[in-house]
Amino acid sequence: MIGYTLDDHVEGDTIIFECTPPAVGVIMAALAGDLSTLARDVLLQTLLFVAAGSGGFELEAEGAGLGDRCRTHAQEGFWGLVQIGLTGTAEDAETIADICEYFELGGDKAGFYQAELRERMGAKTKRGRRRLTL
Repeated sequence: MIGYTLDDHVEGDTIIFECTPPAVGVIMAALAGDLSTLARDVLLQTLLFVAAGSGGFELEAEGAGLGDRCRTHAQEGFWGLVQIGLTGTAEDAETIADICEYFELGGDKAGFYQAELRERMGAKTKRGRRRLTL
């Protein structure tokens, strides 16, 4: 992934494009596979920027806006995201909690897992600080 980026292809300054919903599906599928740490970080950051983004307020002909279509693809991979957040780094946990919050994934269950991810992030951060102070 070095030298390649998704910037301004899938989103640009959190503005999403017509190609973004299918790209979210591809990102979710890629995250389910075996990736390098760098590739996973790039894909999670892209997904976060997409989740925070907007594609305008007009609805498409089929009645779903770009953001709704992106959200649908992300919801399909919700459990995969949670697994990455609970087994990955503290930064992964924080990013995925933010993605869940922006996309409003899963209602109450998403809220529960967001809290778990943030707790995990805080525990890892505190553990890292303790090691530094010893």
